[in-house]
Amino acid sequence: WESHWSHAEKISKRRLGLETGLSEGQNMQESPSVCEVGQEAALANEDHSEEEVKEARVRETPEDITFDAIVNTIAFHPTQDVIAAGDVDGDVYVISYSCEESGNQELWSSGHHLKSCRQLAFTSTGQELFTVSKDKSIHILNVERGKLVTKIPKAHSAAINSLKLIDENLFATGDDDGLLKVWDLRKETSFMEMKNHDDYISDIEIDRNKKILLTTSGDGTMCVFNIKRRRFDLQSEFQDGDLTSLAIMKRGSKVVCSSTEGMIYLFNWDGFGATSDRFLVPGESIDCVVPITDNILCAASMDGVIRAVNILPNRVIGSVGQHIGEPVEQIAKSREGRFLASCAHDQKVKFWDISDLHGVVIDDYRSRKKRGKLKSLSRKAFGCGSDFFADLEEGGEGAEEEGEENDSESD
Repeated sequence: WESHWSHAEKISKRRLGLETGLSEGQNMQESPSVCEVGQEAALANEDHSEEEVKEARVRETPEDITFDAIVNTIAFHPTQDVIAAGDVDGDVYVISYSCEESGNQELWSSGHHLKSCRQLAFTSTGQELFTVSKDKSIHILNVERGKLVTKIPKAHSAAINSLKLIDENLFATGDDDGLLKVWDLRKETSFMEMKNHDDYISDIEIDRNKKILLTTSGDGTMCVFNIKRRRFDLQSEFQDGDLTSLAIMKRGSKVVCSSTEGMIYLFNWDGFGATSDRFLVPGESIDCVVPITDNILCAASMDGVIRAVNILPNRVIGSVGQHIGEPVEQIAKSREGRFLASCAHDQKVKFWDISDLHGVVIDDYRSRKKRGKLKSLSRKAFGCGSDFFADLEEGGEGAEEEGEENDSESD
């Protein structure tokens, strides 16, 4: 019996050992090792680090775009984060932009123009891009494929300087001799030709009803045309210097013109013959103005500074950005109004955050003449403007203006 019990005990212990071993093995399979836990933790930390790096790489504005030649003209796409640029060599570039670091990407380029590309514009759908050139030609390119779809080789007898798309069928062009042409794509020809300027046509604008067309010129005047009746209406009196750009503001009641003398001229909508107001903006020649709100515009100057300017009361609000020591050729506003892009003689296109300008309201007509430091309205702009908007909201004296102000409001 003792031997039998001893034999049974051995078998029981053997079975117990097997079961214990099996149980430990199962536990080893079910529970991850220290090494595996460490690897998972490392991977989790790695993913977290990548997310942090990715977040850190998001910028306030897209990075500057550098070109091989001076860029004359820029335009934002109406529905996508895409910008087009035309340079002095006649090349046209279409580039997608992003606030992520290294997020800008060239989509395509075109070298069809033989000379400088002076102006370009996207259609309202963004499917086509119009370009005009010093080589006297008009090109229409398909934006998706980057292919030339329409070419008018000798559209003018002189170099074309300005372009305005009116609707899906009509557009206007102006040349260096002061000739205005209005085109109809359905007829593939111009139906209106007017020469009322003695110098180059610098800019073209159209009213909301697509009826009254305005032009500014190097001869110092603004002309008014009725394209529905195909006639010339009137010409303004002569101003000092070239008129370089124009904008319709104040709900269509005011027309703003800039000049090479640094002056901004205001016209009443029904009083185009003579100016209703004028004021000087420091910075030499103003080459381009773009409305940001119904009261505020951005003005690009020869001194390389882009200023925000309030219209009636007339105030230089501050600096949006700058191309250091380089004349700014053109500025453009993005479709959602967040960014302002600028091109200058430094061969760069730069982006500026103007989102804060949409909330600025200036209704103080106190006349005063001050000269102080130009306020910075964005992080990238020179100056110190951290408390600028607070000063405006409180209506305090802290918002100093650069240069002379003229606060008179005319009828």
